Amino acid sequence: MKLRVVLYCVCLLFLASCGSRKKVSSKKRSSGVVLNEPKPTNLPSVNENEITRDLTKSNPNLNSKTIAYIKKYAPIAVKEMYDYKIPASITLAQGILESGNGMGELASKSNNHFGIKCHTGWLGERVYHDDDEKGECFRKYQYVATSYKDHSEFLSKRKRYAFLFNYSTQDYKRWAKGLKKAGYATDKQYPNKLIRIIEMYKLYEFDKPTSKKNKDKEPTYTNNYYIVKKGDTLYSIAKKLETTVKRIKEVNQLTNNTISINQRLIIK
Repeated sequence: MKLRVVLYCVCLLFLASCGSRKKVSSKKRSSGVVLNEPKPTNLPSVNENEITRDLTKSNPNLNSKTIAYIKKYAPIAVKEMYDYKIPASITLAQGILESGNGMGELASKSNNHFGIKCHTGWLGERVYHDDDEKGECFRKYQYVATSYKDHSEFLSKRKRYAFLFNYSTQDYKRWAKGLKKAGYATDKQYPNKLIRIIEMYKLYEFDKPTSKKNKDKEPTYTNNYYIVKKGDTLYSIAKKLETTVKRIKEVNQLTNNTISINQRLIIK
């Protein structure tokens, strides 16, 4: 009789432990799947060291963390500008403002530098953070570079931002005001904050195309890109450069075979 009671208790404990393990695993599934993010490659210089050095010389009181952020992420912002026609100054200013120079809680937890929420259809990992409402869902990335690319796609694929792409990539003021008009942020001062950051840290320097005068000083930048021409496909480009479509897509973090005229593809 005693043996039967003991066996009964052991069975109950076993079933209870199975139930608790099930709850934990289901909670993990709700946090999303790990997306296959291409590992970022080293991008060519965009004079970020020279620009930030001149900044600190002219104004030693500038925030050193902002300077460090610009040095680290300016090449990514410039790449996104060539790929998506969004001013590098705007992208950098938004990153600086919204991520707290990359040191904010959301950026630290999830490499999300632009506060992009999960939205419908997001299958990747996620974190929960208090924003307009308590415990809102935000996207989580493995790499900061993916956050930058997702920011570009977020703006370029939504109709309400379409009018922005009629503006020049050197007209950062219209872009800043246009973002507010399109409903990107609820803060009435959002455009002024972006413009202030851009002008204080001379981020507009990164919006300028490479001039003929400086072209010879930046052979690495021009030599490491292939500019897409009319009639090009990833297959024809891969054949021309003696590489593979898979390699081009990995290096440029492309999720499909769509390319556009004047798009710059990194050559590795």
